[in-house]
Amino acid sequence: MIHEFRRAKRRKAPENVLVTDTMTERVIGRIGNLSQTGLLLIASEPLTDDALYQFRFTLPGVDGDATAVDVGAHLLWLDGASAPGQAWAGFRFIAVPEAHAKRMRTWIDAPGSHYE
Repeated sequence: MIHEFRRAKRRKAPENVLVTDTMTERVIGRIGNLSQTGLLLIASEPLTDDALYQFRFTLPGVDGDATAVDVGAHLLWLDGASAPGQAWAGFRFIAVPEAHAKRMRTWIDAPGSHYE
């Protein structure tokens, strides 16, 4: 039996939720999963180990509206993916405006969500 030790549940992203590095205004990948404390990024751009990033991504709403979310994040780990030019990257959030944290909570806890 596998036991999950993460403190926050992680919602799988069923659709492409693109992530933009707000410092460069470049899309650097897409969300694999998202929790209140961090995200798994499927990166399509090179990342710097142990660096701090400022991200923006748009979460789809249950009623059709979409909301942009801004977060400050610290790259904790990086691992090569099987697809050329891609990597798996684990980030911990270090700064999230309260309104954006509330929006993430709503999306993560939405009915019909799938978790890892």
